[in-house]
Amino acid sequence: MQTVHISKMTGKLQGLHSISTNTLTNPFCIKQNSADNGGICTLCYSVSMLSTFRKSAAPALQRNSDLLARELLTDRQVPFINASIFRFSAHGELINEIHLQNLIKIAELNEGCTFALWTKRKDIVNKVLARQNKPANLILIFSNSVIDKVINKKPLHFDKTFNNVSKHHEGQNCTGQRCIDCRICYTHGGTDTIIEAFK
Repeated sequence: MQTVHISKMTGKLQGLHSISTNTLTNPFCIKQNSADNGGICTLCYSVSMLSTFRKSAAPALQRNSDLLARELLTDRQVPFINASIFRFSAHGELINEIHLQNLIKIAELNEGCTFALWTKRKDIVNKVLARQNKPANLILIFSNSVIDKVINKKPLHFDKTFNNVSKHHEGQNCTGQRCIDCRICYTHGGTDTIIEAFK
């Protein structure tokens, strides 16, 4: 039986775990990364890492891509998450509707944990959530692809927006502290517009 790979995070995500997929083989990510629009995806940290010093992580993330996007997980395939907060897609982006349905199932079967998912794929979110409810323990964060154009209004179904800005831009509230200490993105209510200076 194939199982979902859970990654131990580093850097500002130290102390958290994540279920991620392979950015390098995701058609959406490939297109966005090569776009000539100056968007944040052209500066993708995941593409850079998985192409160089984190190459060894790509096979496990590819197994997740294949498993999560192919068919719905059985209950036995859903991992038990023994944590108060958990990140979906620290690497990669939603691949298709089945991928999101599987993440929702993981959240539903781990109701004691709060999950956060960053995504630009409003199209997938809207299609899936037109058919089923979003679990209360899943926080959806719309990842704005445009640098220095902060989105305050949340798209339908989303709980928060995440925005990348230049380092001198005002209003930054994601300032480099560890996510496990901050938890703005993992808390319902409070700050709904997250602003971080890109590196």
